[in-house]
Amino acid sequence: MKRLIGFSLFWTAVGMSLMFFIENAFLAILIILVCLLLGYVLFCGC
Repeated sequence: MKRLIGFSLFWTAVGMSLMFFIENAFLAILIILVCLLLGYVLFCGC
């Protein structure tokens, strides 16, 4: 479980640092929504 939490925290930090370079708010929100949807599908196996 610790490895899963560490993996999630690492990629959250990568994503947050990537958002520093994206100035377009619409593109940032679109990327966030796509990642949330993809994460839900991969986690739940739907």
